[in-house]
Amino acid sequence: MNEEIEILKGIHPGLFLEYELKKRGLKKGAFAQAVHEHPQTIVAIIKQKRKMNTRLAMKIEKLLGLDEGFLMILQVYYDITREKSKKQILKPNLHLLRPVLFWDTDINSIDWEKQKHAVIKRVFERGNQQEKDEITRFYDHKTIDKVLHEYAF
Repeated sequence: MNEEIEILKGIHPGLFLEYELKKRGLKKGAFAQAVHEHPQTIVAIIKQKRKMNTRLAMKIEKLLGLDEGFLMILQVYYDITREKSKKQILKPNLHLLRPVLFWDTDINSIDWEKQKHAVIKRVFERGNQQEKDEITRFYDHKTIDKVLHEYAF
């Protein structure tokens, strides 16, 4: 089991469940009935819209002949991976932004998410094309368009 966990570490248990069901030729609805669960619950887990819970994991593991706790271990590693990605401080490539653009603040102390409206506005008012391209890459076109529409440049 340890080798499997190392390979699958960080994936949602629903992805593994979907693979197993396909491999065994099992339909989601019939499988849901076999574990005495609503089909919507199984589908939500497979689509990674819902977490695996211990009670259901134990029923699925027993029915599929998996090691006890396997699906919950996958869930924990998935949760850890997601939490780590949240903690990474995301910021644009600062080498592509001139410090003079943010003359009134320390560029390293900008909260790029909370202050995105001000950043986008400033870059699109005073930035060069390289800076505009980097901010567009960082925030995406939809966010940029929304902010610029609010300020109606």
